[in-house]
Amino acid sequence: MAIVLFISVFLIAACGLIYELIAGALASYLLGDSILQFSTVIGSYLFAMGIGSWLSRYIHRGLVMRFVTIELMVGLIGGFSSSLLFLAFAYTDGFRFLLYALVTVIGILVGLEIPLLMRILKERFQFTDLVANVLTFDYLGALGASLLFPLVLVPKLGMVRSALLFGLVNAGVAVWSMYLFRAQIGPAPLLRVAGAVVVVLLGAGMGFADRITEAADNSIYADDVIFSRNTRYQRIVLTKWKDDLRLFLSSHLQFSSRDEYRYHEALVHPGLAAIQAARRVLVLGGGDGLAVREVLKYPGVESVTLVDLDPEMTDLFTRHSLLKELNSRAFSNPRVKVINADAFVWLDQNQEIYDFVIIDFPDPTNFSLGKLYTTAFYRLLKRHVSRSGLVVVQSTSPLFARQSFWSIANTLKQSGFQTWPYHVYVPSFGEWGFILAGPGGYTPPENLPAGLRFLDKRTLAQLFVFPQDMAEVPAEPNRLNDQALVRYYEKEWREIAH
Repeated sequence: MAIVLFISVFLIAACGLIYELIAGALASYLLGDSILQFSTVIGSYLFAMGIGSWLSRYIHRGLVMRFVTIELMVGLIGGFSSSLLFLAFAYTDGFRFLLYALVTVIGILVGLEIPLLMRILKERFQFTDLVANVLTFDYLGALGASLLFPLVLVPKLGMVRSALLFGLVNAGVAVWSMYLFRAQIGPAPLLRVAGAVVVVLLGAGMGFADRITEAADNSIYADDVIFSRNTRYQRIVLTKWKDDLRLFLSSHLQFSSRDEYRYHEALVHPGLAAIQAARRVLVLGGGDGLAVREVLKYPGVESVTLVDLDPEMTDLFTRHSLLKELNSRAFSNPRVKVINADAFVWLDQNQEIYDFVIIDFPDPTNFSLGKLYTTAFYRLLKRHVSRSGLVVVQSTSPLFARQSFWSIANTLKQSGFQTWPYHVYVPSFGEWGFILAGPGGYTPPENLPAGLRFLDKRTLAQLFVFPQDMAEVPAEPNRLNDQALVRYYEKEWREIAH
């Protein structure tokens, strides 16, 4: 009996943390700025748990029935929390309100659980043993949930099914508690019916989870969603309309197949074509393989190393029939080596020197991405660039995020690079910016590879000319302990959105 009760503590602790992690992750996917979202969600959840613990003092009778009722409520609300949040984001303007309402309600209910369970068990154990055992299994449950969530639940089940599964676990604890404490509860027919209804609803939710996600995705995205997946690091969505494929990472557009060639030709060729006899190329980010496709147009390049954090991203662009055609089967080329790792950590552990480095990270929407645009990162990178080598950095829009763009340029200068900023018009994004950098000089190339669709010698010269509304403005460099770039970026794109 004792061990069964403490396993229940383990399970309800795991459930509570899973709901909190799902809320934080969904807010990060859909709203951006993961540090802000997780911080406010965790803070609100813990505050609500404190309210629940305080309210438990006012429950005096029928403790077991109250505990079972709370478990069923947590299971129902927590289980459907991710479904409700996805649908709210897709169909209403009330996502933030619902997010914190759910976090608060679930937090209060979870805060009630442990105090009530301890009072139910106080006659079976000495107080010191009771507190020690309950808290031990509570913390163990939190540890189990924190490991399961990124390693198993998100990549294997997704957000909707993960929440529903743990809702069923909460409901299972309630049903099991009805059996264990049947003498104290009595017949309680309404409670038993409620338990059965909650289990059936959650089970049905598991069966319709794909339809829920599909309905939300189809409302969020203008075109038909042909692929979607939550990975450990991001939400990947692929849409299609006629011949236009679009990739979204955590709701941010990464490319449109109709005009991505403009972006990738501008990203790769102004730098790589200017290097005499470039043999070794490093690509950081760019898990879609489109930058690698452009690099492979140089027969003299002997090896291309791509480092991207998310293995599901590179696997998708290796295996998916439409996507591997788009990148010309770049990841199957024998000259290409794909490494799934954090670029910052990988650079620190690697000693290789490269002739050309392409940095194609997503925009610095949060501090996790912002660290890859810091002086610390660029100084580390400089150790891997040959004397005559060059680096190119995708650097957001110099028109819509002007201060952000010039902050990246100043960060590279502060890191010891010479810089040559340039920009290109991509219809899906508008004006987009890049910065070439190197320890030495730069001379624009005389010749470009054959078969380019956009870039030629005349167009190349125009890329380095900045009109007045994109000209340099004062901007602080981005440092690891003070990420001015993330603040600039958030402010500028928020102003555009409004």
